[in-house]
Amino acid sequence: MSTSAGVRAEARRRPKDRKQQISRASAEAFSELGYHAVSMEDIASRVGVTAASLYRHYAGKYELFRAAVLGLGEQLVACTDFVDEAPTSSPELWDRIIDELIETTLRNRSSGGLYRWEGRYLQPEDQALLNAQIKLVNRRLQRPLEEIQPGIDSRERWTKSSAVLSVIGSITDHRAKLPTTELRTLLARMARDIRDCELPPKIVETTQLRNVPSSAAGDYEQILYSAMILFNERGYRETGMDDIASATGLPLSSIYRFFSGKSAILATVYRRAADRVSGDLALILSTTADPRDAVARLIDAYIWRSFVEPELAYVYYAERVNVPTEDRLALNNIQRATVEAWVAQVVGARPGTPAAHARFAVHAAFALVVDLGRLVHYRNTESSRLIVGHLLRVILLGEDKPQPKRRRAAAK
Repeated sequence: MSTSAGVRAEARRRPKDRKQQISRASAEAFSELGYHAVSMEDIASRVGVTAASLYRHYAGKYELFRAAVLGLGEQLVACTDFVDEAPTSSPELWDRIIDELIETTLRNRSSGGLYRWEGRYLQPEDQALLNAQIKLVNRRLQRPLEEIQPGIDSRERWTKSSAVLSVIGSITDHRAKLPTTELRTLLARMARDIRDCELPPKIVETTQLRNVPSSAAGDYEQILYSAMILFNERGYRETGMDDIASATGLPLSSIYRFFSGKSAILATVYRRAADRVSGDLALILSTTADPRDAVARLIDAYIWRSFVEPELAYVYYAERVNVPTEDRLALNNIQRATVEAWVAQVVGARPGTPAAHARFAVHAAFALVVDLGRLVHYRNTESSRLIVGHLLRVILLGEDKPQPKRRRAAAK
């Protein structure tokens, strides 16, 4: 067969939705492996075509990535387009928006985390487009919220709409299972609970606490801290050992005294995050007999950890695809054990709650801390922690009224 005949035969066999297939496959690949680890060949093999075939549709890997990320954002926009034409805002409009957002997220569960964690690799103008998409979805969700809760201020609107999107989007961060109908109902209920809760009043504060090790802490702590900051700002793949050495002011040889390479530093960062949360868990459960009080103390400790070291909290979510394979299984097991311990306390605090439902709520709580932390730029003030803590109590304990100020439950 001649080359031209082969091309004509391939054209005849090419599905009409080839571009959509490529978009879905690339979104799943980037979400699973991370932007830097994916090649055109990886995506081509998932679609069942050659890499050369991809270039008929996209100029290169970045264009595929851009289309995948913005395509996910556009789906959220498209599924809420009806809001602009809705004649009135009401609880029924809220329910319809939530149903559409849940359905869209379920359809993209294996790739929906892409815009949450890998979107930072977009170029500035494309990042602005993604931000505009998410902002529009928030505003549409706020429309019925304003009618259901007259007088709600801008801070409350954005906090609640962002929290709802975080809870729904949290299902893309894990693989816990629940029948689809049950999951839809559970997510809608958590969204409604967030909508209807009373947020704590804002406290005017200037003090912001951060965990920044001094040089007196030693080279090891300085290396870990500097690497974590760079992983957060640039991404793991864009950070080199020489960058870490430069940030610490140490010669490169000093870095290798403690770590065999960049991957060992990332694994240590992950282990530290997992161990600190696990350590707080052990301390609290050894000194608290009541499950409801235990969950409240766990919430306070988790929020404190996340806000005092926000880079660690973000890197823990965003860079897990880059954790070395030999460390990933142990870290996953630690995380799973921590989640299950939280689940047991939530079930104890709310008798009759199925463990499977509590599991989704715990994952939603963890995601909500990171997403709302980013919304307030991790301003580590008492006001920020009270607001986030109250929302976690809403979805984990069903508490509606803001709690009085609590002392931090775990050691710094």
